[in-house]
Amino acid sequence: MSHQPDETVQRISTALQHSALAHPLRQRLLFALSGRPSTISRLAAQLGVNKGSVSHHLRVLSEAGLVRGAGTRQVRGGTEKYFRRTAERFHVAEPQAEGTAALLGAVAQELDRSPGGHTLALRHLRLSPAKAARLAEALAALVDETEEDAEGEPVHGLLVTLYQQAGT
Repeated sequence: MSHQPDETVQRISTALQHSALAHPLRQRLLFALSGRPSTISRLAAQLGVNKGSVSHHLRVLSEAGLVRGAGTRQVRGGTEKYFRRTAERFHVAEPQAEGTAALLGAVAQELDRSPGGHTLALRHLRLSPAKAARLAEALAALVDETEEDAEGEPVHGLLVTLYQQAGT
């Protein structure tokens, strides 16, 4: 029985990909494109940034192979180009400090712009390696198995991480 690769997950491994992920706005663009393709104008309005900045950062993400064109649509002033992510999820096997800092910065910006309340908890636990592995599996399963509601419902961000503190 052959194992088919999961085409919904893209492995992040090149220097260009890591560099592209090392900016909070690029991370936020990837967040915004997770549901469906979008245009520069729509992304700029959604993220509260100017269209030139969105265009520049989409170009960087495109050159790194993380977003691609997803068709065009005629509008009054010309043609709007749609962009989409190249995968539903990205897997960073060897995270780099700059990308992690940008991700956390992007989440902080998202929290700051959130219209509702949010939950933020940090807890330090003493766990054996086996118990930490079981907790990581349970958290991953909870995230993966949560069924999304229909289009039109608010989008919620979720960041889950389990890490071992250095020196412990």
